Amino acid sequence: MSKADILAELPKLRIDERDQVLRRLCELQEEDIVRGAGPNAAEKRILDEALAEFERDGNPGTPWREVLLRLRSKPAL
Repeated sequence: MSKADILAELPKLRIDERDQVLRRLCELQEEDIVRGAGPNAAEKRILDEALAEFERDGNPGTPWREVLLRLRSKPAL
C-alpha cells in the first residue's frame, strides 16, 4: 500500500480507528527520537529559534517545585 493509498483511506476510518492510527504514529515518532533520529531540519530551526529567544529573554522561568506547590494549593474545581 502506498502513502497515497493510506492517506486516501484515512477519511474513511471511524473516529476511534483514526485515534488508533494517530497513537501508533506518535509511538513511532517517539521510538525514532529515542533511537537518536533527532529533529529534522525544520524542527531543528524551530528549536534553535526558541532557544535563542529564551537566551535573549534571560528569564529562566519558574522552578518546577514552585509550580507544583502552586498547583497543589489551588482548590479543586
